[in-house]
Amino acid sequence: MQVSPLDCLGCGNCVDICPMKAKGALTMEYLESQMHEAENWEYALTVEQKDLMPRGTVKGSQFAQPYFEFSGACAGCGETPYIKVITQLYGDRMMIANATGCSSIWGASAPSLPYTVDKNGHGPSWANSLFEDNAEYGLGMAVGVRQMRTKLAALVEELAECTNLDNVKEAAKAWLAGMDDGANSRKESDALVAALNAQEITCPHCKELAAQILEKKDYLVKKSVWCVGGDGWSYDIGYGGVDHVLASGEDVNILVFDTEVYSNTGGQASKATPAAAIAKFAASGKRTKKKDLGMMAATYGYVYVAQVAMGADKNQFLKAVQEAENYHGPSLIICYAPCINHGLRRGMGKTQENEKLAVECGYWHLYRFNPQLKAEGKNPFTLDSKEPKGSFRDFLMDQVRYTSLLKEFPDKAEALFEKAEADARDRYEGYKKRAEMQ
Repeated sequence: MQVSPLDCLGCGNCVDICPMKAKGALTMEYLESQMHEAENWEYALTVEQKDLMPRGTVKGSQFAQPYFEFSGACAGCGETPYIKVITQLYGDRMMIANATGCSSIWGASAPSLPYTVDKNGHGPSWANSLFEDNAEYGLGMAVGVRQMRTKLAALVEELAECTNLDNVKEAAKAWLAGMDDGANSRKESDALVAALNAQEITCPHCKELAAQILEKKDYLVKKSVWCVGGDGWSYDIGYGGVDHVLASGEDVNILVFDTEVYSNTGGQASKATPAAAIAKFAASGKRTKKKDLGMMAATYGYVYVAQVAMGADKNQFLKAVQEAENYHGPSLIICYAPCINHGLRRGMGKTQENEKLAVECGYWHLYRFNPQLKAEGKNPFTLDSKEPKGSFRDFLMDQVRYTSLLKEFPDKAEALFEKAEADARDRYEGYKKRAEMQ
């Protein structure tokens, strides 16, 4: 692993959460003393990428190439680490529909684009749509891909029946058997393309089928379709579209960066903003509780839902992402993302630790709702958070969006702080009961 000294934003999160920081495995130093690392970076780009351990593990994922790099987001941004890891898992076959917001700004700051490709030219496709229709935009991608792959399957099946070339027949059958297996579809697709290009096909009809398959070869690989955006999109302006896509049953993944406020457009309150937080249009503290988007989606029964916080539990986050991608249906992952609008008193170099503290005190909860478990006779809901043990009040007092309420409206602050804690506790108790159901 190698860091680019010229592109590091210097937030310090990596050093702050490094498990070996006490032994000096990572330290923050002045740029002038680290310029020799620029040569190491250039060399690292020439090293062949290998899976040194299973990619689906925390360690293994970090040895994989990120297809997201150098975004120019705020230093310490809580959003970008999530998408970076997801590209390390599925980046060579991702299709991303990005709602307008912070993620569309750091995702496409002209004239550069942080989404990149590997040595084979494979990488995510990315496009931006508006707040109100991004989920539908991603649905269109998924439906289009499904139609293309259905046509391809018919062509490959016909070719397998028509050809007398054993290598082509075997490759075609192998692809048909694994066309919906995301982990292996790249291997089977490459094998089929290689077989079609390996020798001259003399049968005119088979030749025409092979030409049509090769023309659409980019769709042989199973696509990983993601609709991404913030809580302003998913909880508010685009909620109707999000709900429509989840209800459709289509194989689409929806990733929400929950900053609990309209981060990119000036810090307005959203339905994801908790009680007591100060934001635009909630200048004296928000009076109503945070919307529970995840449980609303879970009522469908056939939607995969997870709530995650990378800084609190990296394994739980990776499990959720892999379960969502492997689930042949709609999925929703809600990510707690500390933001510069929160006014973290210890700075944005503590965003990962902030996620950890949010879960420990019961401010944010981790869970997974997997419909597949119900078919196995199991409870589909898994509560991954432990009983809250940290100080809820101390957590709030570490953020300006809450301390400013105490300063400006001391007569109202205490009651709203109590309400915020009660709302969080009620939500946890509800999750706990749901997890205990047989």
